[in-house]
Amino acid sequence: MLRLYTHEACLAHQPGAGHPESPARLAVVLRALDHDHYAALDRCEAPRATRAMLERAHDADYLERIFAIAAESARSGETLHLDADTVLSPHSLEAALRAAGAVIAAVDAVLDGACRRAFCAVRPPGHHATATQAMGFCIFNSIAIGAAHALAVHGLKRVAIIDFDVHHGNGTQDIATREPRVLYLSSHQSPLYPGTGAASEHGSGNVFNAPLPPGTGSEEFRAAWRELLLPRLVAFRPQLILVSAGFDAHRLDPLADMNLGSEDFAWLGAELAALADAHASGRLVSALEGGYSLTALTAAVPAYLAAQLD
Repeated sequence: MLRLYTHEACLAHQPGAGHPESPARLAVVLRALDHDHYAALDRCEAPRATRAMLERAHDADYLERIFAIAAESARSGETLHLDADTVLSPHSLEAALRAAGAVIAAVDAVLDGACRRAFCAVRPPGHHATATQAMGFCIFNSIAIGAAHALAVHGLKRVAIIDFDVHHGNGTQDIATREPRVLYLSSHQSPLYPGTGAASEHGSGNVFNAPLPPGTGSEEFRAAWRELLLPRLVAFRPQLILVSAGFDAHRLDPLADMNLGSEDFAWLGAELAALADAHASGRLVSALEGGYSLTALTAAVPAYLAAQLD
């Protein structure tokens, strides 16, 4: 069974007119998944993450600052900047709490046996948020929070994080570096924001990056995963696989220069599902990260999930 977690609050986060991380991104994904082909999806409302859950991945001082700024935004009705392109509008905190809560609930569901796989259709994205800093449209690092929850609450010893967003997940790598029970694997365009993710970066021996040049297409992308990254996943023998599912390596995306199609995301989705079945009792949780072409999202997200349907 594939379970879908989302919440209407995630549509209320408003970065501002013209901002690429718009509510329309999530709206088109949800519309695409309304198709009869996805009628078997078990649809669940994402709960709200608690402060204690957030503190497993983020420093307490950082959270205090975010909650204070969010309270000011709610009082004033104004949108306040956390950095040049990351904002808190009056409803942003609730959206970010629901996004993190979705991943936590999905982790609980797959580990408790309620479902085998889950997809969190949420925003804002999270993989650029470090333990101490919001950046790159991201406020809370939902995937890192989910991994920390799996370790702390379920007692897992090996959690793998897969990140195929076109931008390197510097925040997830930053948090994972401190935790040897987590493996972080990423493919991403380089050079590109945020400028991290070199092949030489290995954290505490638990980080492996495959930087790809602009213009990279299907053959090179699949080879990076098949020959470099997925063998690391197999050797790690994960008990749970978490995925930062960004679809901005699609050829239509306006913020990058990769040349992938929906079939490439379907291929990786199928590979991850097979490896989860082989090594993690099928336990696979994905969360929406980037992807800024509405046309690409409409096709690529369903293709990725269709490859994981039982």
